[in-house]
Amino acid sequence: MRYDTLKKIGIIIIVAVVLVFLFRACGRKTIAPKKEVIPIRAMRIEARSVSRTLDYASNIEAWDRAEVFPKVSGKILEKLKEDGAPVTKGETIAYIDRDEVGFKFEKAPVESPLSGIIGRVYVDRGTNVTPQTAIALVVDMDRAKVHLDVPEKYLPQVKIGQEARIDVEAYPDEVFIGTVSRISPVVETETRTAPVEISIDNPGHRLKPGMFAGIQLVLEKKENVPAVMKEAVIGREPSAYVFVVNGGVARIRDVTLGIRENDCIEVLKGLKAGDLVSVMGQERLRDGDAVAVEVDKKSP
Repeated sequence: MRYDTLKKIGIIIIVAVVLVFLFRACGRKTIAPKKEVIPIRAMRIEARSVSRTLDYASNIEAWDRAEVFPKVSGKILEKLKEDGAPVTKGETIAYIDRDEVGFKFEKAPVESPLSGIIGRVYVDRGTNVTPQTAIALVVDMDRAKVHLDVPEKYLPQVKIGQEARIDVEAYPDEVFIGTVSRISPVVETETRTAPVEISIDNPGHRLKPGMFAGIQLVLEKKENVPAVMKEAVIGREPSAYVFVVNGGVARIRDVTLGIRENDCIEVLKGLKAGDLVSVMGQERLRDGDAVAVEVDKKSP
């Protein structure tokens, strides 16, 4: 066989092998790597009211109270009032027998100095008393009050009539609203605080003197502003951001924050009511990641 013929046969074989390889390569399907879908929990932004507050603990007090003392010495002859009984100013609570040897006196009344409720009667019939002996405690419970010591730096933000929110253990699902009724003009030099009094309407006398109370003194309040759960916010201002979900994709959104109240934060810029924001699982996210969303229905 001639050399030229062998050369042609070799070329034909090489071309055939290349064509077979190319055919097989073109017949294969290219499989792109599957993009991970990250599960998250998200919540829609709602407009709500937010407040900046000072938080305190104190005790409920009666609006007014007075311990009743007799004007004369003697022995309790008669009790007309018991604990819990209503009483008006000037009404007799008890009578004292002040008879002395050789003298005969009319029984002496012990009168209430104010209208209210008998909180305690300290004596029984036959008890010997003097003008230094407390006979009873009278309290005015139509209103209640609490006292706070407000740091001097906050005093310019506290005004007469300002709102305060009060909660007590006896009514765990209820918030009582009070108002600032007195602000001391003097700052205590040792504590750098000033006494502030909060008054609370008390129909039905449900708030009892001595109850432990939590108080939030409202310094600033805004209505109908977008607020986000604090768990949704990543980083700190001025570099705070959240992940907003749209069409199954998470996108970074820079935010400017305002008032913080409990678990939520006012959003001044970057979000609006209706935006869907990740509140759980966003630690794994990067801008543009695909997400599987579970929407949380509860409000912030």
